[in-house]
Amino acid sequence: MDAWSGLAFGFGNALTITNLGWALLGCFLGTAIGVLPGIGPALTIALLLPITFQVSATGAFILFCGVFYGAMYGGSTTSILLNTPGESGSIITALEGAKMARNGRAGPALVTAAVGSFIAGTIGTLGLSFLGPIVVELALKLGPAEYFSLMVLCFVTVSAVLGGSALRGLASLGLGLLIGLVGIDLQTGQPRLTFGIPELLDGIDVVLVAVALFAVGETLYLAWRHMEGKQEVREVGRLMMTKEDWKRSTGPWFRGALLGFPFGVMPAGGTEMPTMLSYYAERKLSKHPEEFGTTGAIEGVAGPEAANNAAAAGVLVPMLTLGLPTSATAAIMLSAFQSYGIQPGPLLFTSQGELVWTLIASLYIANIMLVVLNLPLVGLWARILKIPTPQLYAGILVFATIGTYGISNSVVDLMLLYGIGIIAMFMRRFEFPQAPVVIGMILGPMAEQAMRQALTISQGDWTTFVTRPVSLSILLLALLGLVGPRLWALAARRS
Repeated sequence: MDAWSGLAFGFGNALTITNLGWALLGCFLGTAIGVLPGIGPALTIALLLPITFQVSATGAFILFCGVFYGAMYGGSTTSILLNTPGESGSIITALEGAKMARNGRAGPALVTAAVGSFIAGTIGTLGLSFLGPIVVELALKLGPAEYFSLMVLCFVTVSAVLGGSALRGLASLGLGLLIGLVGIDLQTGQPRLTFGIPELLDGIDVVLVAVALFAVGETLYLAWRHMEGKQEVREVGRLMMTKEDWKRSTGPWFRGALLGFPFGVMPAGGTEMPTMLSYYAERKLSKHPEEFGTTGAIEGVAGPEAANNAAAAGVLVPMLTLGLPTSATAAIMLSAFQSYGIQPGPLLFTSQGELVWTLIASLYIANIMLVVLNLPLVGLWARILKIPTPQLYAGILVFATIGTYGISNSVVDLMLLYGIGIIAMFMRRFEFPQAPVVIGMILGPMAEQAMRQALTISQGDWTTFVTRPVSLSILLLALLGLVGPRLWALAARRS
């Protein structure tokens, strides 16, 4: 079905009472989690993954996407009222938003962030609706060799390009690939890395690893680094934006959205780059440059926040159409698809059309719900910031333990949960990124399968990966991503 008929069908399903309830719950949870510093959508969806064993696929993914969108909205509240970005995409928002709050303009800063998030989220969802089927048509023309090359590009960009250190990122990716190898080799039937433990013959559950990395590891790290003493939460004050505020925010909203979406779609995207570019663009274009860095410029909140949310929506395009996660949250959502036996990729729009279009339609509904939730309840979100941190950490660990044990009733899984969680804590301490672990674990077996299929088709000829033009082009992009930044830095130092 085409995009218009797919959306009409999707809205028919998404507007049922049950699915509206899942969307509302996801938006509420996501906003509340986004408000709390250090607790992002990846951790929340990881904690909610055990519900995939009880809830229908449609309900679960509407809930997860509501959490994902809601956390993007809620992150601005922490940045503005507490000057503490909970997500990397909210760092730029804090630059001007916190200064506006310090000068008694927290209300307009929160409103421009919420409206900008709504506009950007809607533009991003429109992009997903109409760009998705086009990407699917192109993806259906790719063979196993091209898919293997695409996965190599994803490995490089997520681990070596986006992190602060290529070596740390590749080490994290290696850990993920190693975990993904545990279990029975599907080609030969031989056990790999099981060490005689029967529970490992089926492999290590992605849900367990995701919860260990983003719930247990993150919580142990935050508890380890926790320092007593309360942070000052700024008063929200009057929410109304003036006519001048609306005029100054309109352009940044649309510019930020149009800038952020392409970065989300690209394998080397992320939210950091588009928010920074949006901030610097608004600083150059503003008629009030003297407010930047002093009293707080509203354009410096509107543009980056829109770019952040549009990039988040763009992340769903490669995940649904190609089966390639380009962020930690997308990787965990991909593992949820696999829990239902669904493999995202070019055939998803055909084999699971009802699920996909219902999910896309629910994103439009979630955007409207989030504006309704964010503006009237902003006082409630500010009070959430006052939850005692130790109780919060303890609650997360309890939910993580109960959820993991409830999946398999296995003590081995609990040992793995806390063993990987302790490793994740030290990874966080020494700035090893966690997203490449999940992405390596999920995409590793898929890349191995694609490589073996390509070699079978070519009768064992390894040159198939470089003699096919599309595959060669993708591999060259991966190589450029790996060595390009280093060569650029070397040239800059010499000059």
